[in-house]
Amino acid sequence: MFKPQHHQSPSASPTLVPLSKPSSQGNGEIAILPVQSSLTLQKSPRSARVGVVSSKITAVARPSSIEKSMSVKVVATVKPSTGGFFSELGITGGLDKITDLMGKTLLLELVSAELDPKTGLEKGTIKGYAHKMSQNEEEVTYECKFEVKEEFGEVGAILVENEHHKEMYLMDIVLDGFVDGPLSIACNSWVHSKYDDPQKRVFFTNKCYLPTETPSGLRRLREEELTILRGNGQGERKSYERIYDYDVYNDLGNPDSDADKSDADKKRPVLGGKELPYPRRCRTGRPRSKNDPQSESRSGSIYVPRDEQFSTIKNLTFSAKTVYSVVHALVPSLETAIIDSDLGFPYFTAIDELFNEGVNLPPLQKQGLLKDAFPRLLKTVTDASQDVLRFETPETMNRDRFFWFSDEEFARQTLAGINPYAIQLVTEWPLRSELDPRIYGPPESAITVEIIEREIKGFMTFDEAIKQKKLFMLDYHDLFLPYVNKVRQLKGTTLYGSRTLFFLTPGETLKPLAIELTRPPTDDGKPQWKQVFTPFCHSTSMWLWRLAKAHVLAHDSGYHQLISHWLRTHCATEPYIIAANRQLSEMHPIYKLLHPHFRYTMEINALARGYLINGDGIIETTFSPGKYSMELSAVAYDKQWQFDLQGLPNDLISRGLAVEDPTAPHGLKLAIEDYPFANDGLLLWDTIKEWVTNYVNHYYTNSSHIASDKELQSWWTEIRTVGHGDKKDSPGWPDLKTPSDLIHIITTMVWVASGHHAAVNFGQYTYAGYFPNRPTIARTKMPVEDPTEEELKRFWDKPEGTLLTCFPSQIQATKVMAILDVLSNHSPDEEYLGQNPEPAWKEEPVIKAAFERFSGRLKELEGIIDVRNADQSLKNRSGAGIVPYELLKPFSEPGVTGKGVPYSISI
Repeated sequence: MFKPQHHQSPSASPTLVPLSKPSSQGNGEIAILPVQSSLTLQKSPRSARVGVVSSKITAVARPSSIEKSMSVKVVATVKPSTGGFFSELGITGGLDKITDLMGKTLLLELVSAELDPKTGLEKGTIKGYAHKMSQNEEEVTYECKFEVKEEFGEVGAILVENEHHKEMYLMDIVLDGFVDGPLSIACNSWVHSKYDDPQKRVFFTNKCYLPTETPSGLRRLREEELTILRGNGQGERKSYERIYDYDVYNDLGNPDSDADKSDADKKRPVLGGKELPYPRRCRTGRPRSKNDPQSESRSGSIYVPRDEQFSTIKNLTFSAKTVYSVVHALVPSLETAIIDSDLGFPYFTAIDELFNEGVNLPPLQKQGLLKDAFPRLLKTVTDASQDVLRFETPETMNRDRFFWFSDEEFARQTLAGINPYAIQLVTEWPLRSELDPRIYGPPESAITVEIIEREIKGFMTFDEAIKQKKLFMLDYHDLFLPYVNKVRQLKGTTLYGSRTLFFLTPGETLKPLAIELTRPPTDDGKPQWKQVFTPFCHSTSMWLWRLAKAHVLAHDSGYHQLISHWLRTHCATEPYIIAANRQLSEMHPIYKLLHPHFRYTMEINALARGYLINGDGIIETTFSPGKYSMELSAVAYDKQWQFDLQGLPNDLISRGLAVEDPTAPHGLKLAIEDYPFANDGLLLWDTIKEWVTNYVNHYYTNSSHIASDKELQSWWTEIRTVGHGDKKDSPGWPDLKTPSDLIHIITTMVWVASGHHAAVNFGQYTYAGYFPNRPTIARTKMPVEDPTEEELKRFWDKPEGTLLTCFPSQIQATKVMAILDVLSNHSPDEEYLGQNPEPAWKEEPVIKAAFERFSGRLKELEGIIDVRNADQSLKNRSGAGIVPYELLKPFSEPGVTGKGVPYSISI
């Protein structure tokens, strides 16, 4: 065994920041500035400020010949590549094995947290090479021994240089031999090869420090690490880099594609800027498109900072990897099996066959990963050379196969389904559009008082209903109407502006009253068309009502996926993540608090840009707005999104679903008392807020600490002026002056990443797996809108056929069902809210105790939700054939369960 080499640098260690900026064109040699650096022999108590020169240190004067030293063993644990044996083959694999044999795998440098009391400069680092000690399927360990002199002081960080030619995932570093016991440093980070980038990685100890409390020996490293993470805004990003920067959404189209389409069909507008305000995404630096200078060219992989990627760390069952398999293998197989992309379902029994007989696919022997990823869906036919895509029956269908037909269930799902963010109180009458009547026609709604009174006859009068706040609405009129004529020029889809009214019955259930569909004046001179449909019992009116519901459900599906889900969670959160990594040191307590809520979001967003929300991707080809889908989300961002409305209490108030009431639970009185999403959500909101309050108040005892925290202020300023800069002058941005301000901001972000996302994501297959319940597209207009004789005859002769033709085609339905199955799935290694504390939280007793209370409250919440679901008086969450509302139950077993709240938006 080779003895590890080590020595203490006489005065300096390499700085993290290069003397000159790296060239954006390559990885040439970089001049390195010398800097001194630091780490500790004896861990100080947690309450002590490490790095402050004390009299005890300066008073100790011993000849160097008799100076005390201590032997410290350092063990670095690395996770082996999931490539296994094959990843070790090749020239670089052989060279790395030689490096291991020489005992020079990792160069480690201990950094003291303290300045030299004599010179006031940083102490030299203590260097040593770690050699490979052991390896199994789970981990590889590397070991190094240091002789650490007493005067070195407390260890504040470790510099790491990877001598391999390939990157490695460093899990943790443990230093054993100190008086206070072992010192563990959580790394959980990719360390690039020195041959890719000569900059060494720095890993600070788990202890949190506000910027002004940073140990003096670590201040330079703290600042330099942030400089590295910000980058210089130039060049195309490399896969191993960890640079966080901003860009607009200009990579959704593919103008350079060789596909059989015109350049105009392949282009997509830039989202972000004055014309279409939008949050920013992570900058990749890819070259501009040859055919459209405004667009970024597309490539097979999309850069995200290295530590935001999970593909080789998470298990093969991790849902995002399965999404990749869907779009690369399953969707092409479906397109091969279903040749006619316009082919609909001839009968409702043909839809049922998706769950019984399935869809025959071409042989998938070459897609072993796909079979492994889809045990729920793919069934091998043993007596034929085919595979079958057979969908699991959604829980809603298992309980009541006719659930989707019911008006009561249609209404109930606005409160307890997967889009509980759209229902709003009717506060003004008559209903009027705010759009320009010269372009879109008369603004007055066709829903009249007489129609309402006819539908609520026997309950109360219209005036009483308005006064008692009993009328509610889904309003997709003004948002969708400007896109109706554009969408209707696309093949195989149509659109209306819509309003749907509901009445709150004495039993706290919603009764649908009327649906209004509107088409604006057309380019060929047709006037505005609008009509109101109500749930009559006569056969013609009944079928027209069902068709109108199909259109509204398609509108609600689009709004849910593009706005409630993508825009308000995935898209809005990415700037928070970028700003946190650019402005908050890893040592910062707020970074430690937010980090678990930001895991994997940037990677899943990049995957979405590549395959789901991109031009001709899953969303565009299966949802009503088609190629205008993402543009529509930008309009919603401009008109509707405000930061202060992303927190649950303010969201409910803004929609008229709650009013402030200090005497009511959570300080809010709900307009609909049996509102499952709101009731469970407010419990979760309060639980999160209590945890955040305890955490923030521990580190910020007064407002002066908030004001003096430059990192924190820079983070919040960058979110408002850069990440969400298109709305920097819009209302809704809270000040950041007090601990209370910070608590509100953090609670809102945590809620969006956990509770909000869980509520709109993990029930998707349950409620939309049987697509007649939530069709994503309405392909044909209403048969009574400017009908031809042939259209009317088809409707009169076979109205069921008209409805089936309006529903998604076979290829659209099966693609969406496969995607929703994956999106609704919890992987076995899901990380649930309150389940596993961060290493830094465990080291601070006050924070550890607060987290344990937080975790306990979440377990109590599980029991409360179970009790509520067993209460037969709560008709919106229980009853014959009704799926209980469990989307905000914090924990779950793996699979499609319709419950479980992960820390972050990871799927």
